[in-house]
Amino acid sequence: MSIQNSYNEWSQTYDTDRNLTRDLDQQVMRETLAGLRFKSILETGCGTGKNTSFLVDVGTKVHALDFSEGMIEKAKEKVKAGNVRFSVADLTQRWPCEDQAYNLIVCNLVLEHIDDLSFIFSEAFRVLEAGGKFFINELHPFRQYEGKKAVFQGSQGLAEIPAFVHHISDFLNAASKNRFALLKLDERWHAEDLNKPPRIISFMFEK
Repeated sequence: MSIQNSYNEWSQTYDTDRNLTRDLDQQVMRETLAGLRFKSILETGCGTGKNTSFLVDVGTKVHALDFSEGMIEKAKEKVKAGNVRFSVADLTQRWPCEDQAYNLIVCNLVLEHIDDLSFIFSEAFRVLEAGGKFFINELHPFRQYEGKKAVFQGSQGLAEIPAFVHHISDFLNAASKNRFALLKLDERWHAEDLNKPPRIISFMFEK
């Protein structure tokens, strides 16, 4: 099953399935951005709106993208705020965004499904204003080395979503190539991850 079709199907149960990575991502996002304000936020890969509902509180305007129509529909049902607009978009193609239009981009649990990190960073650089921030939360490469991937119970049984392994150096090199400066790198564990590799890696870059 393609990545897009997988997420269209998973959208029906994504919010109710037990998913420690999703829950930790949500926690890290809120802890990182709590107390901050942004005039214009681009959310790349909004899914069912689990983070959009927070971003509309810290951003004057939010533009939320996802390539899964099923996920977008769930997000629209959940987030009724007047300062958000949703667009169906493929992040591997030119983004439907004007140059230098945002001062924060967030990308959560998306890049494991995208092969070319450099294109993502080049588009992020294009649409960010000078001094803008690019926040990334991803499944930690150490988990990927163990074969961990996004999985869900689909109509035909357990479905495993295709993924690409990105090493920490891949993120840093793609950022450097596209003129981003690293402000912070963090590794996070869920409360149930005792004596296990970190579950999430997060980066804060600046243009």
